[in-house]
Amino acid sequence: MTAALAPATPVLTPRAAPGSVWPASTRSSPDGDLTVGGVSLTELAERYGTPVYVIDEGEFRGRARAWRRALPDADVVYTARAFLSRAVVDWAEQEGLGLVVCSAGELELAATRGFPADRIVLHGDATSPRDLRTALRIGVGRIVLDAPGEIARLAAAATGPEPQQVMVRVRTGALPGAGESGFTVADGSALEAVGRVLGQPCLQLVGIHTCLGTSVASPEPYAFAVRRLVSFLAAVRDRYGVTLPELDLGGGFAVPYLPGDPAPAPAAYGRRIEDTLIRACAAHDYPRPRLTVEPGRSLMAPAGVALYRVLSVSRGATGAWVTVDGGMSDNPRPALYGARYAVRMVGRHSDAPARATTVVGRHGETGDVLAESVELPEDLRPGDVLAVPVSGAYQVSMASGYGMTGRPPVVAVAAGRPRLLLRRETFTDQRGRDVGL
Repeated sequence: MTAALAPATPVLTPRAAPGSVWPASTRSSPDGDLTVGGVSLTELAERYGTPVYVIDEGEFRGRARAWRRALPDADVVYTARAFLSRAVVDWAEQEGLGLVVCSAGELELAATRGFPADRIVLHGDATSPRDLRTALRIGVGRIVLDAPGEIARLAAAATGPEPQQVMVRVRTGALPGAGESGFTVADGSALEAVGRVLGQPCLQLVGIHTCLGTSVASPEPYAFAVRRLVSFLAAVRDRYGVTLPELDLGGGFAVPYLPGDPAPAPAAYGRRIEDTLIRACAAHDYPRPRLTVEPGRSLMAPAGVALYRVLSVSRGATGAWVTVDGGMSDNPRPALYGARYAVRMVGRHSDAPARATTVVGRHGETGDVLAESVELPEDLRPGDVLAVPVSGAYQVSMASGYGMTGRPPVVAVAAGRPRLLLRRETFTDQRGRDVGL
């Protein structure tokens, strides 16, 4: 699944300081504006309206290259569900990344861009028959199997002349309570699943897959997983006489959403993973497997900035309450997970003192809260633009049609130029789906 790096592309160095929540290209101006990728955020809000999502292409590419440097002998595979568009497919291909897709839709989009099928991994926590059929038709490089039913469904569908390469997902217990899916080592189901796959002539088992969870802010759980999985690979060898050549550690690598949040650099994860892998393989006399990691949030979240306009401001004795023109329809993470963000006013300079402010969405739901106790100017008023960093992942990709407000546009910026990736969803788009009488 390896690939060469793309030709030189604008990527800002050095990287942003550890814990920074803004893209490395972010610059401030005396008039209170910010530029990202050399483009004014205020001008983007004026040109494309709000809410609008801005993606710093250079930030994405720079982070992709940082992961490839951190694990030069591994395959780095972008988790498409973080955010996918035709342009992002192209960026991933140009940077030598693979793609892990969770659905037939993501897979079809990658295929329409000519993304190499052998660098695609299909893995949904619950893979549908349509997903499997599409993967077989396109010829993806790997399919990850999570449950006994998936083994049977895939074996029944895989009727091609060559066996489909697959991986079995195994729970490591590295983060108790993290909700890992897959087969368990302790109860013997993982070894049994391996045996079932090996017994299918139409399937070729190439390795073991795992995923620790989400926003894992330390390399240590990955080291734990490596030790557990190499031990399991050795058990597979001893039981079935098969030496599996691949080990996929999944994703879940943390990014800072608020200043000071812990989030190790890719190099820190890479060093710990590599050192542990060498030691574990030596302990079990096992040949080094080919590693894969699947950063999604780690690549895309810090590249994104969401822009909103203030609709209303209420002030009280303990602080201010600000409503913006987006919310849970374009970013459900606060409602789902209690996620919180940093917020900054852009577009004008203010000498007013800062005041603790709660920023909420327009939908009036209890969980529709973007930020709490953030310091914003006391003279904040309707029409002002607020910028929210670390907004590139699991926001637009999880956006909904709630309130028929229309999903927001996405604009890429690079080298001082904006480029529209996704246009704003309109009422015409919504009406086109309504075919009832």
